[in-house]
Amino acid sequence: MLRYKIIALCIMAAVLPLLATSYFLAIPWANIVLASLLCAFISGFLAYKLSAPLVNGMAALETGLLNFKDGELASLLAYNGKDELGNLCHLYNQTAKQLRQEKQWIYQRELMLDKVLQSSPQAVLLVNDQDFIVYSNHSARSLFEKQSALEGLTLKSLLTHSSEQLTRAVNKGIDGLFTLDRAEQESQTWHMATGRLLLNNQFHQLLVFKQLTRELSRQEVEVWKKVIRIISHELNNSLGPMSSMLHSAQLLTKEVDEPRLKRVFTTIEDRIKHLNEFVQGYGKFAKLPTPQLITINWTNLIEQLKNQWQVNVTLNDDVSTQADHTQLEQLLINLLKNAHESGSTPEDVSLTVQQETSGTHITVSDKGKGMSEAVMANALIPFYSTKATGSGLGLALCREIVEAHHGQISLHNREQGGLSVHVLLPA
Repeated sequence: MLRYKIIALCIMAAVLPLLATSYFLAIPWANIVLASLLCAFISGFLAYKLSAPLVNGMAALETGLLNFKDGELASLLAYNGKDELGNLCHLYNQTAKQLRQEKQWIYQRELMLDKVLQSSPQAVLLVNDQDFIVYSNHSARSLFEKQSALEGLTLKSLLTHSSEQLTRAVNKGIDGLFTLDRAEQESQTWHMATGRLLLNNQFHQLLVFKQLTRELSRQEVEVWKKVIRIISHELNNSLGPMSSMLHSAQLLTKEVDEPRLKRVFTTIEDRIKHLNEFVQGYGKFAKLPTPQLITINWTNLIEQLKNQWQVNVTLNDDVSTQADHTQLEQLLINLLKNAHESGSTPEDVSLTVQQETSGTHITVSDKGKGMSEAVMANALIPFYSTKATGSGLGLALCREIVEAHHGQISLHNREQGGLSVHVLLPA
């Protein structure tokens, strides 16, 4: 269209002066028509040739801008003339290169953001205004107990097969805490945060679920540890001088022949020894070292355990565990000790070790008295014990060891009687 306008203007600019001149000079009409046709042809041909670069350049720019519209930034213009059109094409090429670099950088950032979100322990859901899920991460699939991607599902259909507590929390649509009960697991405390955002000119709802169970438990345990450290410090400050004074008293009364005095010294010495063991036991819980991970030789470890406790063992051949050997051994010793002290016969105490996708699953079971709900709710808390001579640190230390390995521990009463302790150490 532009070329035809240029040709028409050039023809008019050439013919009109010729017609005017011929009219005033009284030239015959036949000559005027012939001259006008010849002038129109020459001017049109020249205009066609001279406008070709401009028209072709404009067509190339139009194609390039259409590519921009379609998101294609790889095409560049080949025109490099030393004129205004060449400058315009050069500016276009520079813009295309810059936009391509920015697009690549944005794509890399999107990949990085997706990687971070997919590996995040927080469950993330993004729902558009048609109630369709447009983004979810692995934690969200785990929270909603789905094996496949959630994208494409509606939030309503997803909640249809979810737990009542989770459905109620999402339907409220406000930030807050809720408790989630799962089979074969302890109750979990979750926090849900919601928000609306504008994405691609469409409003979306963002749901972020964060599990607080471990965080709340860690804060609670840290308080207990601080109390234990203070008590241990004060006891050590007293036991040291008491032990020294007892030794001095024994030396001073060495020549005194008094049986009752000897019994007094022996009793005091026994109590000091008992208190030292007591303080050391609590100190082990309060100052658990960072696990030194190695590949566990389960065959050797189980043989060592069998030297101390009678237990029926089921060990899968494909088990591969990275853990601290000393701490893992202490964990199993405590669990087996509790199983044997539960009232169960030694023949009914069992240890099962199997490999799962998420890690190593360890189960210690017995057929003892089991636990009431009140006892089970407090069994992993430091100092809590139902035994007259118990320190309340056995299961608490087990919990510390498991969580130091970023694992999970849970207690469950068995239908056939007794207790089953499940430990999951991550792969």
